[in-house]
Amino acid sequence: MNRELEQVAEQFRKLPGIGVKSARRLAYFMLERPQEDVDAFLAAIKNARSKVCYCSICCNLSTSDPCEICSDDRRDHSVICVVEQPQDVTALEQSQEYHGLYHVLHGALSPLDGIGPEQLKIKELLKRLETDTVKEVIIATDPDTEGEATAYYLSRLIKPSGIKVTRIGRGIPAGGAIGFSDGMTLAGAVENRKEI
Repeated sequence: MNRELEQVAEQFRKLPGIGVKSARRLAYFMLERPQEDVDAFLAAIKNARSKVCYCSICCNLSTSDPCEICSDDRRDHSVICVVEQPQDVTALEQSQEYHGLYHVLHGALSPLDGIGPEQLKIKELLKRLETDTVKEVIIATDPDTEGEATAYYLSRLIKPSGIKVTRIGRGIPAGGAIGFSDGMTLAGAVENRKEI
């Protein structure tokens, strides 16, 4: 593989979830495209990067500050849903079931990876809770070890203030099968059962 192609592949390797083979496949794909396609791709990334910022309230990616969600008077400003990443906001918005505000932590506690409370947007969240407006914080971190540790840590920080702290339900996904679910998922499904 020539040096230039390897340099392109190395840039793709920096993307999450992209291994060596995928990076090389993407590099070959981009270098085989017509120059105008490559220019359009690069222009789209540069344009988005120059216009996207962090909302000073919720820390989500946005093209305005404050973002459209934080500045929307129709949303319930008494509820904040705490998520790990900006893409989690997009996923929750697509459900069209949640109408409160968000707070993006930009990660989860992971001492082994050197990610402690100082590396997350926890101070910004606590500052938002100093007003009397917020009545409930929904913690919607991932149901993995880091997400659970983050949820526990946040609940211990928030509960003394008298604000209601809840955790999103978890269990078997729609269309899933009990026999193929892991123990943690099944435990969450039983724990979060509700009357029908």
